[in-house]
Amino acid sequence: MFTIDRFAKTVGVAPGDYDALHQFSVDEPDRFWGAVWDFFDLGERTGPVLASRTMPGAQWFPEVHLNYVDRVMRWSSLPGDAIVGVSDDGKRVSIPWSELPARVSATAELLRERGVGIGDTVAAYLPDEPFAVIAFLATASLGAIWSGCGQDYAPEGAASRLAQLKPKVLFASDGYHFGDKQVDKRADTAELAGLLDIPSSHVITELPEPTNDTPALAPVQVPFGHPLWVLFSSGTTGKPKGIVHGHGGIVVEHVKVLGLHNEIGPGDVFFWHTALSWMMWNFQVAGLLMGATIVTFSGHPLAPDADRLWQICDDNEVTFFGTSPGQLQASRKAGLEPGRDHDLSLRAIGSTGSPLAPDLFTWVDEHVAAGLPVSSTSGGTDVCSAFCGGTPSVPYVPGELTVRYLGCALESWAPDRTPLIGEVGEMVITEPMPSMPISFWNDPDDAKYRAAYFDHEWADGVAPNAWRHGDWLEVTDRGSVIIHGRSDATLNRNGIRMGSADIYEVVEAIPDVAEAVVVGVDGPNATYWMPMFLTLIPGVSLTDELVRTIRDSVRVRLSPRHVPDEVIEAPGIAHTRTGKKLEVPVTAMLAGRQVSIDAKSVDNPDLLAWYQRVGDQHAW
Repeated sequence: MFTIDRFAKTVGVAPGDYDALHQFSVDEPDRFWGAVWDFFDLGERTGPVLASRTMPGAQWFPEVHLNYVDRVMRWSSLPGDAIVGVSDDGKRVSIPWSELPARVSATAELLRERGVGIGDTVAAYLPDEPFAVIAFLATASLGAIWSGCGQDYAPEGAASRLAQLKPKVLFASDGYHFGDKQVDKRADTAELAGLLDIPSSHVITELPEPTNDTPALAPVQVPFGHPLWVLFSSGTTGKPKGIVHGHGGIVVEHVKVLGLHNEIGPGDVFFWHTALSWMMWNFQVAGLLMGATIVTFSGHPLAPDADRLWQICDDNEVTFFGTSPGQLQASRKAGLEPGRDHDLSLRAIGSTGSPLAPDLFTWVDEHVAAGLPVSSTSGGTDVCSAFCGGTPSVPYVPGELTVRYLGCALESWAPDRTPLIGEVGEMVITEPMPSMPISFWNDPDDAKYRAAYFDHEWADGVAPNAWRHGDWLEVTDRGSVIIHGRSDATLNRNGIRMGSADIYEVVEAIPDVAEAVVVGVDGPNATYWMPMFLTLIPGVSLTDELVRTIRDSVRVRLSPRHVPDEVIEAPGIAHTRTGKKLEVPVTAMLAGRQVSIDAKSVDNPDLLAWYQRVGDQHAW
């Protein structure tokens, strides 16, 4: 019996009836989240589960004190490894569960010596490696606040985020391997420390080894909503905003997703390819909450070739592999046969970052393992989790996110607030979730927080406290979800709204196309321009024949109105640092509007000028 079905029995819902369980979870959030706490034995609790359901500002478990690290260390008697680190220099580092408490305690003592205590902030400028996990756990154990940034960021870009927090200590690495190159980060670390006004004595580049004098780890008990970490928005609409999450909300949300929806527990090996700048790093660390071994990877995901991540899964007996549509697409286009060429232990694959096209579900089934569950998920930094995705007791349908996750009151709304089934609408959340932000950093009156999610067309009327997420989606009559792209980047030709994700699914399946972005630009005198920008695989050029193939494919598989006005080869597709296409800023630049964008939040900021020139040269 699946874990989620055993859980259903504890709350009086018939096993296998996911719809009923989901309805219970959103109708009675206090009972549901209390049951999650009890089912996963998260410790003693007193008082109410949900003292106030108002958004923002819901009050969860107001009488509970805890520490995230305690919930990890309850597994420290397990055999085997807690953390495995893989890097491109060929080294493999493993930290057994039995050594984890002492290593965390030794680092916590070092932080104490630097004056770090409850409520202080600690910054990290690190690759995805065990060092980062130990540093985070040590920070959290003191009741201090963690914030991490990957070393792919230049110092100024990292400082645009971390300097807002005025951290006391900076964890940093001297460098890392990326493919066959050694990347030296010592000068960048020194520059970043200067920008953060952190003395060299408070820059930690090596973790201490525990000794006989290392005290037993004793995590500080903090209120349920005490800040755990600060994640940052992408910065594509201005200065990156610091999003603050609490210890308790993250614990219950992550054990729910990992334990009920992903079946992760002791004996599992959990690997999600990620970086410290992305919330999926925090989500990967949460595998420790479930007693799983987590695998970190510092290196190039496609070097020496597209098989790199599959080899890591093989070498480390990974049971749950988290990746992106881009990596699966690269594997398919490289003609890989992971199921044939590797001895894989996978029982599930997760995918996030953008919608996963139906043909990639099929590719996994045919080339990785027949019947292997694929969980395409959608969520965000905002809640450091997923709103919808796969679940073991419900079969997936290629191209769809299988279910709305438990405890997530997700709906698709028409402009008049009517919940839609089988039609595209605005994604809203109508009930609070424990991992919603406890605040934004430097936002004492919650003005930024409200502007991000609660200032919308319904704010003065029937639904003032509905969370509007900014995605355009469809809830099917099966209860699954189809994401059609950002609602603020909606294509609207002749009054018909269209999703860019639908077009990408068609075009990026064409073998010669590496990636595409399509936008809709309103021009003078009610004109409308819908260009598509492409990058092609090496050795391919944009011929008239390829353009015809693209247009014909879109026309046949979607409709004539989905066909772009122009197909333009671009020097690159601009993304956020976490891989999301910059549809909204590109649309604004092509329209000739001034764009407030932090160039340091873009993977290749030089591309922005190219798109701006294209917009300037367009003849309406």
